Amino acid sequence: MVFGQVVIGPPGSGKTTYCNGMSQFLQLIGRKVAVINMDPANDMLPYECAVNIEELIKLSDVMMEHSLGPNGGLVYCMDYLEKNIDWLQSKLKPLLKDHYLLFDFPGQVELFFLHSNAKRLIEKLVKKLNLRLTAVHLIDSHLCSDPGKYISALLLSLSTMLHLELPHINVLSKIDLIESYGKLAFNLDFYTDVQDLSYLQHHLDQDPRSAKYRKLTKELCGVIEDYSLVNFTTLDIQDKESVGNLVKLIDKSNGYIFASIEPSAVEFSKVAIGPVDWDYYRYPFLWKLHPISCLTVAAVQEKYMKDDKDDDN
Repeated sequence: MVFGQVVIGPPGSGKTTYCNGMSQFLQLIGRKVAVINMDPANDMLPYECAVNIEELIKLSDVMMEHSLGPNGGLVYCMDYLEKNIDWLQSKLKPLLKDHYLLFDFPGQVELFFLHSNAKRLIEKLVKKLNLRLTAVHLIDSHLCSDPGKYISALLLSLSTMLHLELPHINVLSKIDLIESYGKLAFNLDFYTDVQDLSYLQHHLDQDPRSAKYRKLTKELCGVIEDYSLVNFTTLDIQDKESVGNLVKLIDKSNGYIFASIEPSAVEFSKVAIGPVDWDYYRYPFLWKLHPISCLTVAAVQEKYMKDDKDDDN
């Protein structure tokens, strides 16, 4: 059984930076990590790449040969990779014995809520290679400062969750820059917990771009709340506490925390309902060298967001 992450998100949300930082963190806590680049247009990789789709197909070649734009070219590349999945399996098999896998996917969001090629590709890998994967969906946190963009991000997250059918964690990335495009209208927990979206209506009505779509926006918010599936955790990839907290959530979602315990229902239930301190149990030396606390939303807000009182001083 092999564990890993499917890293997805819109362009600019920080996927490649995330894979680089996450691989370093996981190596620090004693795991062997392999990063798989699934983006045929990503030729500037900051991490050591174990498998690179560009060895099979490149977006630039596809665009030139078939006269396609970047979006059509990426869909073609995913179709081509699905049809040549044996190539990818052969590349992955040497890593299955003892590696944790990070799949760095392209940022074209249509691949993960509209087209089915990426979904089928992931399903085949899970089935044939016995993978246990969690989808980590990165959303740039500064979108919270614009109510319209925030609702769009919620709708994208919900659509992706329903389409991929994987254990799924939505992440507000670059949380250290959350107010770089403006101050948030509400506390951070409003955005992470996806609380009553009707409170956003006043702010949307004040925006001339959104006012004329008032009824549509209200209906979309109703859909999001009716499903009641979307929430977010936060991430500053340069902060070991923030990364450690996210790793705990991922490991609980894909079952990694159960991998080394005694296979009994009692032991499983203890881990499932209890606090997750797996790495401190497996690697006690890390607790002394790199203590990691679970950051609450309030602590994140205090660390990264300005207080109104600060503005008054």
